[in-house]
Amino acid sequence: MIDFTRIDYLKQGNERQKKAYEVLTKYSILEKLEPYSAVLVGTIPIEIDIESSDLDIICEVDLRLEEDFLEYLALSNLIPFDIDVKMDNIIVNGEQSIVLNFVLDGFPIEIFGQNKPVTDQNAYRHMISEYKILQEKGEDFKQKIIKLKRQGIKTEPAFGLLMNLENPYEDLLKL
Repeated sequence: MIDFTRIDYLKQGNERQKKAYEVLTKYSILEKLEPYSAVLVGTIPIEIDIESSDLDIICEVDLRLEEDFLEYLALSNLIPFDIDVKMDNIIVNGEQSIVLNFVLDGFPIEIFGQNKPVTDQNAYRHMISEYKILQEKGEDFKQKIIKLKRQGIKTEPAFGLLMNLENPYEDLLKL
């Protein structure tokens, strides 16, 4: 299985994965977020992304120290000063979370932080489960997922439709 905690696999991937690798390395995004155990998750790593898909980066952030995290991001020059950033504090699955959205070199980027290890966050767990399903079900299933996504259906509900899952967000975590 691919080690998704590193991004080396993107270099040998499809064109969009190679472009993602270029952007991530050009701006040293994961290196700058290393103190927060940053991991790229979502559809691009598992090749079910569409043209509008973003680079989802999850981090382990002690949100009691949110100001320290934001100050670190500013001091690390992670986000160029002339880039617009949208930031939200939200509750996801009952957990306080921080979300930053911006665009670099045409790629929408989302940095998502929760106060738990990245491999325990649902975004990572969903991606691993989806990856295993894609490996098992093959290319035809993968193309059906992509087609549903192009129709505006989010990733987990697309898996749910094709696999008859009642609650895809929860059911995918059980697989």
